[in-house]
Amino acid sequence: MTRPAPARILLADDHALVRQGVRLILDAQPDLTVVAEAADGIEAVARAREGDIDLAVLDIAMPHRTGLQAARELARLRPETRTLMLTMYDNEQYFFEALRAGASGYVPKSVADRDLVEACRAALRDEPFIYPGTETTLIRTYLDRARTGDRLPERPITEREEEILKLVAEGHSSREIARVLVISVKTVERHRANLLHKLGLRDRLDLTRYAIRTGLTEP
Repeated sequence: MTRPAPARILLADDHALVRQGVRLILDAQPDLTVVAEAADGIEAVARAREGDIDLAVLDIAMPHRTGLQAARELARLRPETRTLMLTMYDNEQYFFEALRAGASGYVPKSVADRDLVEACRAALRDEPFIYPGTETTLIRTYLDRARTGDRLPERPITEREEEILKLVAEGHSSREIARVLVISVKTVERHRANLLHKLGLRDRLDLTRYAIRTGLTEP
């Protein structure tokens, strides 16, 4: 009997050594194969759009666009492509945000050698993946609310504001942000003012600290 073709995986992480290690784990499986790599969220979306990809494995904290931002865009552009998040940080909030972004869940890099393969297979089955050790009351409560149709808490900022916040935290000027996002400098400044007001912050330094705390960028 002919064996089914392995699932085609896009791997996105801004650290080449991490990509190499994860690729070794996945390519060792007969049902999985890495066919494309990306070093940031923008490149990940571009590679997924141009290739026949079954699953995108995305690092959460990448330059220019986070894995969560990329997952949200892929959910809109290529809903048939499954997504799974990788992160340096064991943070339950990432699980919530991953589900909200259309991903199947997340895997901490510290346990990738143990859990990533099963997480990929779960994502390809369109099932949520909860890695061992995260069955906490918070997650059970979240899933109970989702099952009963209760509304989940709204995100404090919009997707556009999140994009601008990330770029501000990475040190880009308003003019550079306007060029990257193809909007006017005036629009950038308006979003930036809205961010400060919504989050109760004072300046760029506060915005950067907030972005680090929420995983939009790394210290």
